[in-house]
Amino acid sequence: MFEVSQHPSQYLTYALTDSTTDARLEVVPERGGIITRWSVQGRDILYLDEARFADPSLSVRGGIPILFPICGNLPNNAYTYNGQTYLLKQHGFARDLPWQVTHTEALDRASITLNLSSSDQTRALYPFEFSLDFTYILEGNRLVLQQQVTNSGNTIMPFSLGLHPYFSVSDKARLDFDIPSTQYVDQRTQETHAYMDGFDFSQDEIDVLFRKLSFQSATVEDFRENLKLRLDFDDPYTMLVFWTLKGKDFYCLEPWTGPRNALNTGDHLIELAPGGTVRTSFRITAQLS
Repeated sequence: MFEVSQHPSQYLTYALTDSTTDARLEVVPERGGIITRWSVQGRDILYLDEARFADPSLSVRGGIPILFPICGNLPNNAYTYNGQTYLLKQHGFARDLPWQVTHTEALDRASITLNLSSSDQTRALYPFEFSLDFTYILEGNRLVLQQQVTNSGNTIMPFSLGLHPYFSVSDKARLDFDIPSTQYVDQRTQETHAYMDGFDFSQDEIDVLFRKLSFQSATVEDFRENLKLRLDFDDPYTMLVFWTLKGKDFYCLEPWTGPRNALNTGDHLIELAPGGTVRTSFRITAQLS
């Protein structure tokens, strides 16, 4: 019923399958530990720009990239810590570095656990000792992402954590959103607007942050594809970002723990004590008809 297999290509890919529901999950550890594909009943849920994925000099646009130790960008890609300035590009480095597979399981479920730990390369950008452990679990029509962040150093470690799922869509006008908020901040203008359950897809780009969520769940129904997605996320995820580009067959609905520039402003910044661990979970359930 469950299987975990390896497929060598440009990047070694791990495939998790559940034959009873015709579900499949593909993970590429060396390309940022990214989930590149999730299908249920043979239908692909995620979008992937294959050309960008094949080019190691470009960040991946598609799948589910991991955002750490920041979400979004910093002014001039810079922040200051203890009087020293460090450079850190948008969304941090976790989505670009190779991760190590530490465990797989295919008995009562299909799962894979990956780790990314601090190194000389990360310390040049982010002077903290850390260990990230992400477990991806395929459970029928549900995908579970369990996350663990550990401060393995001897100083307080500031960070934000986020996930950036790209969902495939063929007609954005046929989408219906249930996002638990009545307002959002346009991340391009920093203006606050009332939210009335939809977006103007005639814009070239939509990039908005929902800060005040009444609960930690959201749904998107795609009436063209007869698909309903439910997103559930635990603390410390308290924000959602919606992002899309005109003419592109994707939309992103992203759980974040903190907003852009949190390393400089301290806004919702997680400050993890030495030896401390943060554990959280993000779950996506697909209902097809």
